[in-house]
Amino acid sequence: MRHLIYVARRLVALVPVLLGITVIVFFMIHLVPGDPARTLLGVRATDESVAALHVAFGLDQPVWRQYLDFLVRLLHGSLGRSFFYDANVTELVAGRLPATLWLLVAATVLSLAISVPLAVLAATRRGSAVDQAIRALPLIGLGMPAFWVGIMLVLLFGLKVRAFPVAGFGTTPVQHLSSIVLPGLTVALALTPILIRSLRTSMIAVLDSDYVVTARAKGLSHRRVITGHTLRNAAVSSITVLGVNIAYLVGSTLVVERVFALPGMGTLMLESIFNRDFPVVQGVTLVFAIMVVVINLLTDIAHGLLDPRVELA
Repeated sequence: MRHLIYVARRLVALVPVLLGITVIVFFMIHLVPGDPARTLLGVRATDESVAALHVAFGLDQPVWRQYLDFLVRLLHGSLGRSFFYDANVTELVAGRLPATLWLLVAATVLSLAISVPLAVLAATRRGSAVDQAIRALPLIGLGMPAFWVGIMLVLLFGLKVRAFPVAGFGTTPVQHLSSIVLPGLTVALALTPILIRSLRTSMIAVLDSDYVVTARAKGLSHRRVITGHTLRNAAVSSITVLGVNIAYLVGSTLVVERVFALPGMGTLMLESIFNRDFPVVQGVTLVFAIMVVVINLLTDIAHGLLDPRVELA
């Protein structure tokens, strides 16, 4: 019950946060130079045609009135209508959302699959050459831009080995899974160094604790000590690190989607920025913000479930 009360309180507290996001997003986008009507009509458009399109889009109204209309549409579940695509923004975002979610899930799974074994190996062989080599990975990984990593993966696994598609998303679940491996690995490699460092540090602290020493004195096997006593307790702090960085990587998917030509929300946002399509940029930004908030909420809940000492209030 206390978890439900905590979730309810957090959801209520999110209302002013999301309202503030709408204010920032709306007014910052409208400060960007460029006229969406003139962009659509081209450089040879007459002033009369541009003015007529302003009236059709509601751009002739004061900015504060446009913002109020935007809020009213949000309350009715609508993100507005795209200037460039002449389509409902909600439908556009809904069509691009699956590719972005596939990318985030793939990145999370791959980062855990890489980070956990390496962190355990480094912590259990503290000070050895293996530990030193694994500790050097964060320094290398954090210095590689995502777009460069993506291009290298395309050249190696896409063009040379031909193991995975280099662009697109496919139409079936199998094709989705195959197409998302390289983009997911690109995002995962940016997250892996942080997880390795965090989990290794936590595991070393837990390995030196009294209850682990007692477990070993009772004759428990090394594997059982690591999996049953050490890893679970060390993972508590790393869960928070994972959640915070996944939320941060939500925005970085723009570059990765562009490199791999994924039809996700990041690609949609970049296209809409170039086209001065204000409603789409606002809609995608709001969805990204909601995703970040939800990830942070799930992280807090997971932390509370794993660590009974945490009070959810």
